[in-house]
Parts: sequence; C-alpha cells; structure tokens
Amino acid sequence: MAARAHPRTNSPASGIDTRLPWWALALPALAFAVLLLLIAGPGEAHAAPGDPALAHFVERIQQTLSH
Repeated sequence: MAARAHPRTNSPASGIDTRLPWWALALPALAFAVLLLLIAGPGEAHAAPGDPALAHFVERIQQTLSH
C-alpha cells in the first residue's frame, strides 16, 4: 500500500514570518556608509570631478558629523 504524499506549503510550520522589513537592510547599509565617511576623514573623500552636487552632499555630511 502506497503512502499518501502530503502537499507542500510555502509557509513555515511555526507560523513565523521570515521576510525582512525594508529597514533591516537599509540601516546596516547606512551605518556602513557613515563608517566609511568617518574613516576617510575630511580631506580624503572626493567625488567625481564632473559631479559638484555629489561633492557638495559629501561635504555637508562631513560637516554634520564633525560638529
């Protein structure tokens, strides 16, 4: 006699939601970027030569973090 096959479900048996919220990835990425800016120091972080908006943005972040 053959055993019946149980249909598989996509949800975990314990009922715990395994999806991450958006901030679970955004916050570590933001923290990593801030640490890179702190390590680089005020004189070492340079933007691309043709992008003054990015250079201005990086300078503002460094000014905010240094105060």
